[in-house]
Amino acid sequence: MNKTILLVMALALAADACRAQGADATGRGGAWTLSRCISYAIDHNIGVKQRDNQLRQRGIQLQTDRYSRLPAVDGSVGQNFSFGRGLTEDNTYTNTNTSSTSFSIGATVPLFTGLRITNSIKLSRLNLAAATADLEKAKNDVRVQVAEAYVQVLYDTEIAAVARRQVAIDSAQAARLAAMMERGKAAPAEVSQQEATLAQSRLTAVQADNNRRLSLLALSQLLELPSPEGFGIAQPDGDGIPVEADVPSPDAIFAEAVGLKPEVRAEQLRLEGAERSVKVAQAAFYPQLSLSAGIGTNYYKTSGFTAADFSTQLRNNFSQYIGLSLSVPLFNRLQTRNSVRSARMDRENQQLAVDNVKKQLYKEIQTACLNADAARAKYVSSRAALRSSEDAFGLAKAKYENGKTTITEFNEAKNSLMKAQSDLAQARYECLYQTALVDFYRGRELEL
Repeated sequence: MNKTILLVMALALAADACRAQGADATGRGGAWTLSRCISYAIDHNIGVKQRDNQLRQRGIQLQTDRYSRLPAVDGSVGQNFSFGRGLTEDNTYTNTNTSSTSFSIGATVPLFTGLRITNSIKLSRLNLAAATADLEKAKNDVRVQVAEAYVQVLYDTEIAAVARRQVAIDSAQAARLAAMMERGKAAPAEVSQQEATLAQSRLTAVQADNNRRLSLLALSQLLELPSPEGFGIAQPDGDGIPVEADVPSPDAIFAEAVGLKPEVRAEQLRLEGAERSVKVAQAAFYPQLSLSAGIGTNYYKTSGFTAADFSTQLRNNFSQYIGLSLSVPLFNRLQTRNSVRSARMDRENQQLAVDNVKKQLYKEIQTACLNADAARAKYVSSRAALRSSEDAFGLAKAKYENGKTTITEFNEAKNSLMKAQSDLAQARYECLYQTALVDFYRGRELEL
């Protein structure tokens, strides 16, 4: 009967492998690795696309500020009609109708704007760099979310496999007891008790499989897949858990992360931008000098008088002009002063934002380090607990098959073994994720 149980367990494991291979075969291009999931999610995530649009808008604003150094050229055409009494060349008034047509082209070039244009260009460059960092931050958020969901799928998949193995063992025991009852070596109560245990095991397996499907659905939604049908993920090779290695201190990781993380870089760039915004506001204190030039001509006709033809007047009335314009601010109801004060307050708030994002990053690193230490300790303890449970189950099985213990004690040992397997699976994937998260704060890729 010992061989029967082992055979049933082997068949259950083979079925699990076949199902996994089937999922890989029907998956979109095979089983998805974590790196493939992350890459696909980044390419299709709506939040990332929105950040990318904001980045392009910042690029357009930079172009606009650069082009503000160029001349502004305007052309105009005017047609005027006048009716009623008007002054004539004899200095008398008479009823006349006049019409005039004018054409002109003018250009204005800013020569000095109190360095407003220069500082605006530098501000736009900083905003563009900050938007680039925001885009990378959005991608990092997606990476962490996908990795967490990926690990949850791995865990739920292994728990479902444990539940199926439990069903296989209980089925074998139910069949064994039924055969023994036919030979008069087992009581009907024992058979009924084992059938109840088998029913509970099947219910647990159904719930575990549903949890696996829900976690797979959550991951597919993060990837923006239309459906989880045919979608499967790859199992990581080996444990990949260096339980002997120590987790670096939070201070050491923070020293690396503060220079690498895009959220810190974005806020620091915005702080530099706030400095430029103060200078942009201060530009209104300075005089504004501009150069203007243009050409024009017109055609004029008065009723009752002979006028030169259209082309002759346009040629004779052709004129050009060039000039400098200096505007000196004297008093604008303290608007400029208040604009500068407001810009300086924005700079102070941005400095607080930089300090806050650094503190938040340090808290996250502290939490990740503590979680990684706890996860490793839990993993080591779970492995030891599993070895003890396997030994206890082996002894209980041998005693039960020799008639020296009851089915209740056998099931208790079996349940303890299944719980130890579940605890080890949870500890393993939690340790994998927390260790990868600590490495991620150090600027490394998220890998399991």
